[in-house]
Amino acid sequence: MSGTRRSTVIHIKYFVYLLFIGLVITSCGGDSKKSNKETEAKKVVSVPDFNADSAYHFVAKQVEFGPRVPGTEAHEATKQYLISTFKAYGAEVKPQEFTATTFDNQQVQLTNIMASFNPKATKRILLASHWDARPFADKDSVRKYEPIDAANDGASGVGVLLEVARVLHNNAQPEVGIDLMLFDGEDWGETQGADVPTPQGLDTWWCLGSQYWAKNKGNYSAYYGILLDMVGGKNAKFYVEGMSKYYASSIVDKVWNKGIELGFSNYFIKQPGGQTTDDHVFVNEYAKIPMIDIIAFNPKDGGFGDFHHTHQDNMSLISKETLDAVGETLLHVVYYE
Repeated sequence: MSGTRRSTVIHIKYFVYLLFIGLVITSCGGDSKKSNKETEAKKVVSVPDFNADSAYHFVAKQVEFGPRVPGTEAHEATKQYLISTFKAYGAEVKPQEFTATTFDNQQVQLTNIMASFNPKATKRILLASHWDARPFADKDSVRKYEPIDAANDGASGVGVLLEVARVLHNNAQPEVGIDLMLFDGEDWGETQGADVPTPQGLDTWWCLGSQYWAKNKGNYSAYYGILLDMVGGKNAKFYVEGMSKYYASSIVDKVWNKGIELGFSNYFIKQPGGQTTDDHVFVNEYAKIPMIDIIAFNPKDGGFGDFHHTHQDNMSLISKETLDAVGETLLHVVYYE
C-alpha cells in the first residue's frame, strides 16, 4: 500500500512539474507575441534630414526677385521659379490661374500652385503656405505705400516647402502622397483703418487664393493639411491657433507632440494662442479638409510682431534654427503616417 501511494505521489508531482513547464512555455510565448506587437508599434521610421541652410537659400531666392506683389515682374518671375523648381524635383505641378478683384478695386491675375509627390497614393497630406507679398507697409511709419520684402510673411513657409520637395526628390518617400500648395493673393487685404464691404461670394478681402481653391478644387481630397505662415522669424513661438484647435484638434496634437518630442519645445508651445483668419479657415470650411495653422503669434500682446506688414520683414529676420524646427517636425509627421 505504501509503495503504491508513493508511486502515485511521484506521478502527481511529475504531472504538476510538466504542467508548470507548459505554463511557463505558454507564458513565454505570449510575452514574445506581445513584445513583437510592441516592437512593431514602436518601429523606427527612417526620416531624412531637413537642411536649414537649403531652406534659408530658398527664402533668400524669393526675396531676391523683389516684392512678390501680383501684377508685377517680381511676381511673375517668382511664379516661374517656383514651378520650375518643383518640376526639377520630380513633382507633378498643377498651376491654378484665376482673376480676382482686391479691396481697392484692382483686377489681378493670381496663380495657386500645387506640387504633388506620389500622386497615385489615395491617402494624401496637404502642406501649404502663401507665396505673394503685401503691396503695402501699412503698419510702418515710413514708406507706408511701398510693398514689403515679406521674407517671413510668405517666403519662409514657401522656403520650408521647397526644401521638403528637395528632400522628397532625393530620398525614399513616405507611403502617403504629399501635396505642396502655394496660395496666391493671401496678403492683399484691407489697409489699416479701411472698412470695405466684401461682395457676394467672398468672405474676406484676405486669402483670395485659398478661398478660390477651396471652392474650385475639383475632386481633390486630403487626410489633413498643415499651413505654414511666418515660420522663419528668430525665436518664433508657435502657440496653438484657435481655429486650428476648433477644426482639427487631433492634428494639432499630432504636430505639436512631434515637435516637442524632437526637442523643439521652445518653438512649439502647447498652449492656447490667438485666433486668426488665415488660409486654413477656408480649406476647412469649403474644401472640408481638416487643416491647422503653424503661425507665429504672441497671445500676450495679441500681435504677430513688430515686423508684421512693415519693411522690417526682410532677411535679417530669418533664422535657420526656426526653419529647421518647423521643417524637421513636418518631415517626421508625414514620414510617420
